Amino acid sequence: MQVLVYLRNAIASLSKNHQNLKQWNQIQSTIITSGLYTLQDAIFVAKLIQCAPLSQPQTSSLRLLLNTIHTPNTRLFNKLITSFPKTTLLSYAKMHEMGVQPDKHTFPLLLKIFSKNGVPNDHLPFMVYAQVFKLGFDHDCFVCNGFISAFGCSGFMKNACKVFDESPERDIVAWTALINGFVKNGVPGEALRCFVEMRLKGVVIDGFTVASVLRAAALVGDYCFGKRVHGFYVETGRVVLDGSVYCALVDMYFKCGYCEDACKVFDEMPYRDVVAWTVVVAGFVQCKKYQDALSFFRRMLLDNVVPNEFTLTSVLSACAHVGALDQGRLVHRYMEHNDCNLNAVLGTSLVDMYAKCGCVDKALMVFENLQVKNVHTWTAMINGLAVHGDALGALNIFSRMLESGLRPNDVTFLGVLGACSHGGFVDEGKKLFEMMRHTYHLKPNMEHYGCMVDLLGRAGCLEDAKQIIDNMPMKPSPGVLGALLGACVSHKDFVMGEHIGNILVNLQQNHNTGYALLANLYSTCQNWEAVARVRKLMKGTQVEKTPGYSWIEVAGSMHEFKAFDHSHSEFSCVYLMLENLILQMKMVDQAQWNEGFDLVSSTDVG
Repeated sequence: MQVLVYLRNAIASLSKNHQNLKQWNQIQSTIITSGLYTLQDAIFVAKLIQCAPLSQPQTSSLRLLLNTIHTPNTRLFNKLITSFPKTTLLSYAKMHEMGVQPDKHTFPLLLKIFSKNGVPNDHLPFMVYAQVFKLGFDHDCFVCNGFISAFGCSGFMKNACKVFDESPERDIVAWTALINGFVKNGVPGEALRCFVEMRLKGVVIDGFTVASVLRAAALVGDYCFGKRVHGFYVETGRVVLDGSVYCALVDMYFKCGYCEDACKVFDEMPYRDVVAWTVVVAGFVQCKKYQDALSFFRRMLLDNVVPNEFTLTSVLSACAHVGALDQGRLVHRYMEHNDCNLNAVLGTSLVDMYAKCGCVDKALMVFENLQVKNVHTWTAMINGLAVHGDALGALNIFSRMLESGLRPNDVTFLGVLGACSHGGFVDEGKKLFEMMRHTYHLKPNMEHYGCMVDLLGRAGCLEDAKQIIDNMPMKPSPGVLGALLGACVSHKDFVMGEHIGNILVNLQQNHNTGYALLANLYSTCQNWEAVARVRKLMKGTQVEKTPGYSWIEVAGSMHEFKAFDHSHSEFSCVYLMLENLILQMKMVDQAQWNEGFDLVSSTDVG
């Protein structure tokens, strides 16, 4: 017996060190022919299959090893179901084929795989439910809890609720699974309602429940609810504080817009892993505090925490929003140096970052080198080209995307319609708008109608643009009306412009855009009395212009400026430099004027 155990351990060790497919097959053949596998050790089976090289599919290895089993048992198959999520159904099918009866632990293990990898419209939980009902496990508490989680994660919340209502014992696991299901299916309000009902029934609350409830509060933006959960359960020590609770708290405060509270919780964490750092970096990006996101990313690297895909995606997003090209390049180099897997998600973030930072050629290079591109990757490249005025390039990428067989989404059409608007391709834009509605059955939203109004308005087709607005299924937004008013100013259509301008001013009485465009319209037609009337109306309603922001990257550091703001530490130097530039411009202008005057004088003398 000891010799057999020693030999099996030695072979398992060898299979770890020999990842060559040929060597793996030799080891596997030795095991099967020598009878070393007759003890039916489930752990040994698991080790063997886990050691298979990547080129050897787990399914074929599992089939070969299962065929050598002579005395199978439930424990072995339960172990296989737990160890190999990709071959769960194969293990369960082989279990039935070999006449091994599942026990009350088998189905919860099977359903746990669905809970982790559940996909909407995946009907596998129903197939398992039929087996459970047939074998009489449908009233087992553990099995019911597994079904609540599996149905919820697969998008079948009505079935999850039905199982919950019929469950013989609604314990904390059942309630938490139901709350999680509501959160994952985008109905966090129901999750909060469940939590309140759970408390009223006196069910004990643990850290898993608190983390789920905090995620629900984050999704609805209910700061007060989340704060009360924090105070009552966390600060009082009613639940055990672990990483999931800390991260849920930080995420909740960020999503509710309370960055200081989020940072305070983060600073209190005794151990900060990559998940915690990622939550903070992503939280700052969500709150549009991009410089803070970049700062915390640098702190993360100094803390020797290795970022994951989600961290890098958030950091690249921050770089893209503020145009931090140098820092974006550093992140790209970090990814290359550490052999990060450049999948579609990271590739899309890189393309978007380079495009928004003005490096369209680099964005194209990254795009073309990507092995896998999803709809978001293509859309990012289309938008990047469109924003930088390369309308033909954007339409070419869109054409290639359709040829690849990928289905465009509503954001993709925003990009190509924007490209047509900037390029003046009216007919192409109309065709794409019809394609979006009739070929791909996508419902245009306000932004799509705004693109069409902008496209037609720029081309001078003002009546067609107005017809688009009149036929919209929703009330036009200030942005759509502003696009038409701007076109009226450009093309000097005073009658339509005045009509649209008055509508826009009445719609946004406290916003300066409508007033400014209407004043510009009157200025163009030299109706100074009307201009003065608009200015007086602005002053009377105390309309304030929203200050503009700008960012500039100097030596790897980002600097933010706001109009008429003196809060920057270097503002005195900046204004001094600006005054010097203005003075030099005046001197150059005066010199050119004098030169022209001397030229005219010499001509007159001649």
